Amino acid sequence: QVQLVESGGGLVQAGGSLRLSCAASGRTFSIYAMGWFRQAPGEERESVASITWNGGVTEYADSVKGRFTISRDNAKDTAYLQMNSLKPEDTAVYYCAARATQWMSRRIADYNYWGQGTQVTVSS
Repeated sequence: QVQLVESGGGLVQAGGSLRLSCAASGRTFSIYAMGWFRQAPGEERESVASITWNGGVTEYADSVKGRFTISRDNAKDTAYLQMNSLKPEDTAVYYCAARATQWMSRRIADYNYWGQGTQVTVSS
């Protein structure tokens, strides 16, 4: 069992930056691939970024490529999402998720554990 807690969300103006953190507890964090997802009001949850167990491979949604960076620090049992050049359309609740395998996925159904989410609001 893995517990995930996101933090770092908030209100920011367009063009600004935020850094989300996802602190994990429970089983060994390093054996899990991690993903960040988001869900805007009235929309389906979508993949934002994902990373393998050792951080060696990352993947991004086209809408955030070049602006967002996913990373992890296995010594701190924490994953991060650095978000730069934020746009109003990035407004959503952001969730981190852990997958009980070393390879990442962009599919929601592939993730075993989820955090409670953190709100990101980008004003124009």
